[in-house]
Amino acid sequence: MTKDKLVSPGFCYILAANFLLFFAFYLILPVLPFYLRERFMTDNSMIGFILSCYTIACLCIRPFSGYLLDTFARRPLYLVAYAVFMVIFAGYMVASVLSIFIILRILHGFAFGMVTVSGNTIVIDILPSSRRGEGLGYYGLANNLAMSFGPMIGLFMRGSCSYETIFSCSLISCFLGFIMAFLVKTPYKQPVKREPVSLDRFFLVKGTWAGISLLLLSIPYGMTTTYVAMYAQDIGISVNSGLYFTFMAIGLAVSRLFSGRQVDKGRITLVISLGMCLASLSFFVLASLDRLMQWNPVFTSYLYIGIALSQGVAFGTMFPAFNTLFVNLAPNSQRGTATSTYLTSWDVGIGIGLMIGGSIAQAFGGFDYAYLFGACLTVLSAVFFLVKAGPHFNRYKLR
Repeated sequence: MTKDKLVSPGFCYILAANFLLFFAFYLILPVLPFYLRERFMTDNSMIGFILSCYTIACLCIRPFSGYLLDTFARRPLYLVAYAVFMVIFAGYMVASVLSIFIILRILHGFAFGMVTVSGNTIVIDILPSSRRGEGLGYYGLANNLAMSFGPMIGLFMRGSCSYETIFSCSLISCFLGFIMAFLVKTPYKQPVKREPVSLDRFFLVKGTWAGISLLLLSIPYGMTTTYVAMYAQDIGISVNSGLYFTFMAIGLAVSRLFSGRQVDKGRITLVISLGMCLASLSFFVLASLDRLMQWNPVFTSYLYIGIALSQGVAFGTMFPAFNTLFVNLAPNSQRGTATSTYLTSWDVGIGIGLMIGGSIAQAFGGFDYAYLFGACLTVLSAVFFLVKAGPHFNRYKLR
């Protein structure tokens, strides 16, 4: 029996569009705190508030994005959101007062929330259902490659270029991505009956249990991406913290190459369960690094990089599986809502991790306690998935 064709012109175009979008995003991500401090003389608390506006705006638009994508034509919405996301990079260059920059940052969050849900939904439309997990793995790989190169190049450019040059590079990257997005041809979407507005039009109710499990899992992930460099500095790890994110991205990329194929074989719950076990172990080891440093600093520094790789493998294994799980719980007319619910659950958890990680470290005297709490949450998420979310999916899945 021959496999359905995975690679098509549309799939290649949307992969390129996704990479260029996230490259533009990650290029300025590590630079913005320096830009705000040097250009607008903002303090750390104000920087945190401004950067969080982006995440809050992104979260607010996601449920409505899913509804719009299920109700109207998806390609025009995708292109409009992509264009708005692109133009705002030019706005950063001309923002002369802080209030304008904050407004632009909020609008950028709205555009990012819309364009990511749109792109994820369109790639699901393009992919053959028999190879959806594998295709989503490659689609996510584009994000991971951008995460590997974007921050590193952005920080390198900060040392030798003006901020306007960096924003210009993000603008050019987005412009090239918009051309790729414009070339994507989506399959014909049957007109849908205008049903009364209900909760299920904005949030996939059947995905509630999986959403809770994913949310619990993303809280420690949010703590890691935000505070792991500070944790390493506090306990005296000498390895460059940038390597943590590089090896994490490698783990994410490598694991996506094989996990998607297992998902397409129907092993969705097994893949998620194995990923959760590895994530739990990695967070417990991460929490113990402070004590291990007192025993053998050299070994602990290498272990720090090993944890990054294992966390990348764990989350890279689960990403396409969770995405497919939500989509398989929804009818074709609610793919946008399913994708929105998946991304919203993830983002809410990351937001909580951002807020509570520093507070736990402050209250208990170190980030090791924050990561110990995160490790316990991953165990709770795994148990909840095995007992409730997984069986619920197997009972109600449509594909």
